[in-house]
Amino acid sequence: MSKLSKRITALSSKVEDRAYEALDAIKLVKENANAKFDETIEAHARLGIDPKYTDQQLRTTVALPKGTGQSVRIAVITRGEKVAEAKAAGAELAGDDDLVERINKGEMDFDLLIATPDMMPKVAKLGRVLGPRGLMPNPKAGTVTTDLISAIKEFKAGKLEFRADRAGIVHVRFGKASFSSDDLLENLKTLQEAIDRNKPSGAKGRYWKSLYVTSTMGPSVEVDVTSLQDIQQEG
Repeated sequence: MSKLSKRITALSSKVEDRAYEALDAIKLVKENANAKFDETIEAHARLGIDPKYTDQQLRTTVALPKGTGQSVRIAVITRGEKVAEAKAAGAELAGDDDLVERINKGEMDFDLLIATPDMMPKVAKLGRVLGPRGLMPNPKAGTVTTDLISAIKEFKAGKLEFRADRAGIVHVRFGKASFSSDDLLENLKTLQEAIDRNKPSGAKGRYWKSLYVTSTMGPSVEVDVTSLQDIQQEG
């Protein structure tokens, strides 16, 4: 078993073994994010679902109002004039059969893959390489579309795709340590609402098992989900 560093041990001592009010949890995570770089702030939600059943799967998107603070490298598989359209809209990579072949060979220099519907039969053949990385385009996630300009703009601005893993846990980055506590709270609240709004039809019993927030190099802090759900968003 690995031994905790003095730094992590010291930071962990500041975190009590209890669920914190949402804003207090965020403030504590920010306080503990003292690495020499701008740490990413993440949420980890354990849900009462079993994704091996189709009616208990969760896969959707959320548009974080304050963005993620991270640049997203987007690849687009399309054809004809839409290749140039995708590049003009800000996609780092865009192509047709040539891009499909490059990805098939293992070239994965992107964070998000968007495809037009007409190219999905070819993209489907990439399931072996895209699937394990969670990069397979999906209509529900907004990554299979003919409106490439809007899709690229939204994902660049802070729209994220997320899904529950095999254990029913959702992992989402929702900002940077340099964000204000209020901005992080607004993003986290938006994420909570997206998870509640897309509750799988087959979910039974208690939906929210736990919610933790953490930074890249810091200890996690448990959030009282009810305190987050009770917050009223303005507007």
